Amino acid sequence: MAMVTALVSERPVVIFSKSSCCMCYTIKTLISSFGANPTVYELDEHPEGKQIEKELRGLGCKPSIPVVFIGEGLIGGANEIMSLHLKGQLVPLLLKANAIWV
Repeated sequence: MAMVTALVSERPVVIFSKSSCCMCYTIKTLISSFGANPTVYELDEHPEGKQIEKELRGLGCKPSIPVVFIGEGLIGGANEIMSLHLKGQLVPLLLKANAIWV
């Protein structure tokens, strides 16, 4: 878990993704559409991608991508992000993490 913890501590929004995943693309686009600039780790292109994916599964992330951290907190995958968005809770979460400004 040390590698994931170190990577998410550096930025307000971190997305673990795969470059060929359509749901990953959708989540990255949604979060960026609010003005956030997420740090994206493409696990299929990252030298430690398999180890990171193993750690994400260890955190209970199934499927292991996409996985979104906001403000160093594990939010979850596409279902959780879309649910927050539909409830109007995603933007306040991004604001609280200083990922976007009004």
